[in-house]
Amino acid sequence: MGGRSRGRLRVYLGAAPGVGKTYAMLSEARRAAERGRDVVVGFVETHGRARTARLLEGLETLPRRTLAYRGAAFTELDADAVVERAPKVALIDELAHTNVPGSRNAKRWQDIEEILDAGIDVVTTVNVQHLESLNDVVEQITGVAQRETVPDEVVRRADQIELVDMSPEALRRRMAHGNVYPPERVDAALANYFRVGNLTALRELALLWVADKVDEQLDRYRTDHSIAGTWEARERVLVALTGGPEGDTLVRRAARIAGRSKGADLLAVHITSADGLATGGDPANLVRQRTLVENLGGTYHQLVGDDVPRALLEFAHGVNATQLVLGASRGRRFLSRGVGVTTAALSGSIDVHIVPHEATRKGRGRGRAEAALTRTRRLSGWGLALLGMPLLTAALRPAGLTLPSEILLFLLLVVGVALAGGMWPALTAAVVGFGLLNWFFTPPLHAWTIAAPENVLALAIFMLVAAMVSTVVDLAARRSREAARSRADAEVLSTLAGHVLRGESALPSLLARMRETFGLASVTLLERGDGPGDWRIVATSGGVPATSPGTADADVMVDDGLVLAARGRLLMASDRRVLEAFAAEAAVALRQQRLREAAERAEPLAEADRMRTALLAAVGHDLRTPLASAKAAVESLRGTDVTWSDEDRAELLATADESLIKLDRLVANLLDMSRLQAGVLGVTLEPMAIEDVLPHAVDDLGPLGDRLADDIPSDLPEFMADPALLERVLVNLMANAVRHSPDGEPVLVSASWHGEYVEIRVTDRGPGIPPEAHERVFLPFQRLGDRDNHAGVGLGLALSRGLTEAMGGTLVPEDTPGGGLTMTISLRRAP
Repeated sequence: MGGRSRGRLRVYLGAAPGVGKTYAMLSEARRAAERGRDVVVGFVETHGRARTARLLEGLETLPRRTLAYRGAAFTELDADAVVERAPKVALIDELAHTNVPGSRNAKRWQDIEEILDAGIDVVTTVNVQHLESLNDVVEQITGVAQRETVPDEVVRRADQIELVDMSPEALRRRMAHGNVYPPERVDAALANYFRVGNLTALRELALLWVADKVDEQLDRYRTDHSIAGTWEARERVLVALTGGPEGDTLVRRAARIAGRSKGADLLAVHITSADGLATGGDPANLVRQRTLVENLGGTYHQLVGDDVPRALLEFAHGVNATQLVLGASRGRRFLSRGVGVTTAALSGSIDVHIVPHEATRKGRGRGRAEAALTRTRRLSGWGLALLGMPLLTAALRPAGLTLPSEILLFLLLVVGVALAGGMWPALTAAVVGFGLLNWFFTPPLHAWTIAAPENVLALAIFMLVAAMVSTVVDLAARRSREAARSRADAEVLSTLAGHVLRGESALPSLLARMRETFGLASVTLLERGDGPGDWRIVATSGGVPATSPGTADADVMVDDGLVLAARGRLLMASDRRVLEAFAAEAAVALRQQRLREAAERAEPLAEADRMRTALLAAVGHDLRTPLASAKAAVESLRGTDVTWSDEDRAELLATADESLIKLDRLVANLLDMSRLQAGVLGVTLEPMAIEDVLPHAVDDLGPLGDRLADDIPSDLPEFMADPALLERVLVNLMANAVRHSPDGEPVLVSASWHGEYVEIRVTDRGPGIPPEAHERVFLPFQRLGDRDNHAGVGLGLALSRGLTEAMGGTLVPEDTPGGGLTMTISLRRAP
């Protein structure tokens, strides 16, 4: 076996239970067996579906492994038996299944990995709600948390994924016909997990997940086969952003192009220079445009490259873009074609859209470059140039050096001037030095003529080298200053981004950071009011705030309705770019703050709507059974076509009475729950003994009371409670425990006291609930997911906790040792 290569994994993926994953897997297995393939069934769960069970006939089925857990026997996949049998193909259902504690592996997918490593092909099934990355999304859609999950990477590594698809309407018809769940579970399933909206959302998740997997496979195929061209399997529109004001127009145009094709992707990219220096883009514009892209459902990317057209096209081919949107050039180019024209010429199969915009007519604008050196250094350079040259001439005249040596010394002084004062003082020094060398040191002396041709060459080289050195030194100083400015700006922007991502006080913190960074007296975010010139303060930091843009020393227009106003000093143009980035982030922080406030205001309304919807759905179902039973009994008694015996008449009356009692209990629970939520439930606490309430609660249970056992100490002290409310609590807890306990297992009611509290416990031996669901069972209308609906509207435990807390006590669930659930009521002892 060790020489066999790893087996291949095939996964049948479905959107929900019942779409036919296991049926499709078994159908394919039968076809493979008919072709002579060695196929065995490692583990297949039919869920009682007859058509699925019939497909197992004739297929070799390996025995399962039996494990004991909490006094019960469970069967699991026997991975060792599969490896020992060594078939060509093994069928193993439910990839995300969690194995019984005590198994070698915690998850079934880990068993499957061992089988694959043994060289055996595996065919398995999984639903989309069990994928780890979609777990929270599925819970948000369905309201049911999936405890059994499988890592996405396990499924993505599958050699083949088959989507078993079915429309929500078809699946609900299958459900109604009894092809998925037993009849008694159909109504509850259709009204809860299998609603049309839920199934539609789950189906979309499955389709999108498989589409992403197909994209990965396509990219891998193109890479393996060195295919550089674009395959238009899906429209991908890429928009190039420079940080200019036209970016908003380009993004919206690209979004409209993408919107014409169903499922098209929108991508935006900004390319910066490889040296990390500023390229003319405005950081504030880029921040705003990135937000716009993400709001339109796109993704933003940033690249580094010297050759913009080639870097842009390399990225476009890498993401398999089909269309590229560029802005028209903002300046006239006489010696080059520009980025847009060059990109279009090299684009190949990618469609290039060059979009004109308002900034095209305005041109790029040159502006006056900021001085590379400080004023002090420039003055020292001019002083050294104007005074140093005459002093050097005076020093060299009596020295008697040769002309080449004198030229080198003058060149050294020019380099010193360039280092001190930059290019223009150095060029001035070079011109002055040229004249002094010609007049005082080049024959004939004290004349502007030069006798020897080699001296003309020497002086010309002196001028050229001096000019080159001056230019290089000035450029290096300018680059160094720009790099320092960019590094400082990056640190400031990184800090402000961190403040935006933190906590609920992001906006005040951001304004405070802005004020400290620029040394301002106050920074204020203003919002336009209803009337002209009407502004109101949204947030401020520092001293006296600006009340309008006109009262500020510097202001930045964020959008039509927001302005960031600063007071304290005027800002340089270089500072304004960073201030604009602050303003854009302040607008984002304001939107986040208002969204949180809106969500907080909407949450109570959504909760009330959810409870109202759940109430209507649950009551609509649970009223049906007792009403139908009572109505049938009464109509039978009123009928004249059948003569009933006294025994039959008594049985019909008992049926009607029992149904009306259930109905009365349901209505009472609903009324008490509404009183609890409204805070108007009347509670009368008095000292009482357990014997005052427990017998009445057992009587209320009727035949279910025969399954109760009690362990009440005779010296149990009295406690403070409302007798009627405590009786309701005990009835709900005992009825719930009896319903979930196995036949033949009694429900134990016990009591004890500890310090100032008396504890009453109701213990069952049922399946119990996981610890993470302990608090969730007390939510109204909660039945822990997709379970049957015959047990009531799900108010019992919620009402029991509410009534207990109204009496000043607590109701806490605990795991029963050996299996089951224990509900503990804690009430204060009577004084």
